[in-house]
Amino acid sequence: MTGAAWERPEPPAPSYPRRVTSGAASFDQALASLRDVRFRPELTVDEGPAPQRLAPHAVALTADFVEDDDELASGRFVLLHDPEGVEAWEGRFRAVVFIRATLEPDLATDPLLTGVAWAWLLESLEAEAGPRTALGGTVTRVMSESFGALGERDVTGSIEIRASWTPLGEPDDMGQEAQAWAAALAQAAGLLPLPPGVSALVPPRRAN
Repeated sequence: MTGAAWERPEPPAPSYPRRVTSGAASFDQALASLRDVRFRPELTVDEGPAPQRLAPHAVALTADFVEDDDELASGRFVLLHDPEGVEAWEGRFRAVVFIRATLEPDLATDPLLTGVAWAWLLESLEAEAGPRTALGGTVTRVMSESFGALGERDVTGSIEIRASWTPLGEPDDMGQEAQAWAAALAQAAGLLPLPPGVSALVPPRRAN
């Protein structure tokens, strides 16, 4: 799916013991909100397998950004819902995201990169999503430098962002959380933000 709504498939038989509660209606509202999200056209967004042991209800989206046959960024968005709430979540919904992006050589060696990458997520949440609590995550930088006969090769690297938070909005606001994830993925990929007057944190990728 590219920038289009997706349809909810028939769920597989869950291994997590589902409880028959009114929470299913809240989750259906959240799914409807996700279907209404229109992702930017550079991203290919599809539904992926959702974890079945973490919560009674779950849905997962995957996204890829490919340029000239090279995958420059990818990610995953998971929305969990427990109608009874989870103490560690501090709420009934939990968003869990993963973002991975390849880096330009100058960014791969930037000592401030991990902090900047976390700022991509924070900026996207503030711009796109609603109020939240219990936000936490990690940023991992992987860098490869060649030596000897291969010493003329550029430094290569990638960045990985893992985060989760508890949205405090209504079920029909959950699409905003997926929009924030997609915006952070676009930032990591070096895509310029869509809203006018907003500058990217990193320059767009140079053509070969």
